[in-house]
Amino acid sequence: MRTLKKLIPGQPGTKKLVKEYGDKLFCVRYRYYSQQQRKIKTVELIVEEGIWEPNLRKIPGNKLVHVRIDYKEAYLRKVVKGAGGRWDGEKKLWGMPYKEVIQLKLKDRMINS
Repeated sequence: MRTLKKLIPGQPGTKKLVKEYGDKLFCVRYRYYSQQQRKIKTVELIVEEGIWEPNLRKIPGNKLVHVRIDYKEAYLRKVVKGAGGRWDGEKKLWGMPYKEVIQLKLKDRMINS
């Protein structure tokens, strides 16, 4: 199956559907099935609409964050290094991806920087 056309309401090929569905019409797709030698016109309709506010406090898993590990905690340093952590000599902190911090349960050691 291949989708060769995706049209928004008002473009040629959508006028009859705009009359039928009105403001609920979101898009029209033309799909082609080469093995069955068929083409299909599909519509995407809006069935519900509401306000959405993104969670701006959510940290992406690949974001580099810093954690504090004391010099005496040699085992923990090895674990962090094995999880992709790198020593930042200027800040004297370990930098690593946030998802690794969560997996290693080191969130309480994170430093805002």
